[in-house]
Amino acid sequence: MKKLFSTSLLLAILISAVGCQNHKKKLPRIAIAGLAIESSTFSPAVSHEDAFRARYGDSVFSYYPFFAADSGIIDRAVWLPTLRGHAMPGGIVSREAYESLVSKTLDSLKAKLPLDALFFDVHGAMSVQGLDDPEGDFLVRIRELVGTDVLISTSMDLHGSVSPRLAQNTDLITCYRLAPHEDAIESKKRAVTNLLDRLENGKGKPAYKAWIPVPILLPGEKTSTRIEPGKSLYAQIPEVIEKDKVIDASIWMSYPWADEPRNRGVVVAYGDDKEAVGKAAEKLAAHFWNVRKEFDFVAPTVYLDEALEKALASDKKPFIISDMGDNPTAGGAGDVTWTLQEILKRPELKSPRAKSLIYASIPGEEFVKKAKEIGVGGKIDATAGAAVDNRFAPPVRITGTITAIHEGHPNAKTEVVVRNGNTSVIVTERRMAYHYEKDFTKLGLNPRETDILVVKIGYLVPELYDMRADWLMALTPGGVDQDLLRLDYKRINRPIYPLDPDMADPDLNATFIPLSDEIKR
Repeated sequence: MKKLFSTSLLLAILISAVGCQNHKKKLPRIAIAGLAIESSTFSPAVSHEDAFRARYGDSVFSYYPFFAADSGIIDRAVWLPTLRGHAMPGGIVSREAYESLVSKTLDSLKAKLPLDALFFDVHGAMSVQGLDDPEGDFLVRIRELVGTDVLISTSMDLHGSVSPRLAQNTDLITCYRLAPHEDAIESKKRAVTNLLDRLENGKGKPAYKAWIPVPILLPGEKTSTRIEPGKSLYAQIPEVIEKDKVIDASIWMSYPWADEPRNRGVVVAYGDDKEAVGKAAEKLAAHFWNVRKEFDFVAPTVYLDEALEKALASDKKPFIISDMGDNPTAGGAGDVTWTLQEILKRPELKSPRAKSLIYASIPGEEFVKKAKEIGVGGKIDATAGAAVDNRFAPPVRITGTITAIHEGHPNAKTEVVVRNGNTSVIVTERRMAYHYEKDFTKLGLNPRETDILVVKIGYLVPELYDMRADWLMALTPGGVDQDLLRLDYKRINRPIYPLDPDMADPDLNATFIPLSDEIKR
C-alpha cells in the first residue's frame, strides 16, 4: 500500500512538472510590418509619406480583428508590431517617403530582435521612384536584418505582383481569393494561422515553393470573382490544397497601371511535397491561361456619351455610371474633370424637367475653402479639379447653391454639395471615392431616389451593387484608363495578353524557388 502511494505520488509530481513545463513553454516572437498602396505610373500624381497614415506599435493591432483578446490567436505568440501603413491608391510613391517608412520599420525591427517570425502584410502594387520591385526590395532589407532563419509569412492583395525576389525571401505567402475583396481579413488571418501552425508543429519553412509567371495583365474590373471565369478559377484553389503536402496556393492578377517588368499574372504554391506543389501550381496556371479570353467587364462597358444617352433614356433609378478612368481606389489622381465637364455640357440636364443626377466627386481645395466662407444656402461660382491631372481637361467651373458642408472625413476632409437645377456635384477638399449609402445621406443626398448616379470608381462594392437599378461602366480617360490599349507601355514583359492577343502559348511549368535560407547574398 505504501509502495503504491509512493508510486502514485511520484506520478503526480511528474505530471505536475510536465504541466508546468508546458505552461511555461516559450512563445514565438513574431513581428508585424507592412506597407500597402496601389500606385499608377500612368498618373502624374505622387504619393508622399503622410498618405500612408502609418500606425506604430500596438495601434497596428487595430487593422486586424483576429487579434482580439478572445480570438485564440493573440495568446499563441509574443506579438511585436512595428509599422503598418495603408495608403489610398494613388500615384507613384516618392523615394523619400519609401526610404523613410522602410527605415522606421527596420529600426523598430532591430529593437525587437531576436525574432522567430514575421507577418509581412503588403498590397503588392506599390510603385516607387527609382525602384521596379519595392515589396521585394523591402523584404530583402528585412532579411538582411533579421536573418534567413526567421520564418516570414506574407499576405497580399490579388492585384499585387510577385517577383522571384519576393517569392524567394518569403517562406509562406497568400493573397485574397475574392474581388471585390470581401475576404481581405480572412486572407490575412490565413497568413497568420499558417505561420503559427508551422512554428508550433516544428516543421518551419515549407520544403518547396513553386512559382509560375502567367503572361496576362487585366484590370480588376475584368477579373471579378463574382462572375465567370474568375469565380471558377479562384474556387479551384481549395481543391489543390492538401494539408502539409500543399499548404496554400494563390493566384495574382497583378496591376495593369504600372509599367514595370514584374507586372503580370503569377501563381504560387508551397508545401512539403514537391510533386504535389508543382502539380497544384501548374493546374491553376493552366486554368488561368486557358480562360484568358473569357474575362470581361463585370457590367456592360461603353464610352461616356453612350452611357449618358442610355441613362437619360432609362426609367430605372438609380442608373449608376462608373467613371472608371480616374478611379482613386485604383490609383487615379481623382481630380480629372473630363467626365464632369461632359456632364455639365449636356442640354438634357439643364432643363427644369431634367433628370436628377449626383456626381461623386471632384476635389478642389480652394473651392471648398470658398464654399465654407459663403456657407450653406449661398451661391458659388468657382473652379475645381485638374490640380494634379490636367491632361484631359482644365479645372471645371461649378456654379449653384451650396446645399451641404460636412467636415471631418478622414479622407475627404471637408465635403461640399453644390446643386444647379437637378444636378448635385460633390466637391471635396481631398480626393475621395464614394462607396456607401451613408456617404451620400450624411450630405442630404438620396442615392436610391436619384435618377442618375455617377461615381469615380470601377466595379461597385456590394452596397452600391445591390442598390443599382441599372449600371454601366464608362471608359473614361485618366491614370487608370480601363482601355489598356490606350496606355503607352514601354517596360512590361512582352508578349502579354491582351496587348499581344495572338501570342504563342507560354511555358507554364513550375519553377521551384530556393528557400530563404538557401539564398546566396
